[in-house]
Amino acid sequence: MGARAYSWMGASERMVRAVEAGKLQPTLVTLAITAVLFLWAAYAWAGAGVIERLPLTKLALVVICTVYLGRAVAFPFLRPMFPANSPRFWLVSSGICFAMGLLHLVGIASLWTTL
Repeated sequence: MGARAYSWMGASERMVRAVEAGKLQPTLVTLAITAVLFLWAAYAWAGAGVIERLPLTKLALVVICTVYLGRAVAFPFLRPMFPANSPRFWLVSSGICFAMGLLHLVGIASLWTTL
């Protein structure tokens, strides 16, 4: 989907230009974020009992939930550090983090004694 996808998500103009120029950095950043999210998804599945328990599942889920919710509410403080990102980026990414954090919180609360 290329530069249009980065632009649509509100990435900085610098990041969009880097994608258009075929630079490796945007791909590596995206792959790193994707790897972390896949790992977090695996912990969510483990906590729900869909896959085998992973090491430190309970602690990991609490940390993941805290990171999601913290990122969602901290965007006004983070935004000045990344002024090139668009308002759409901050709203969309913060909304996603908030929704994921709430889902993790509900899951943790409902399964706390079995985790």
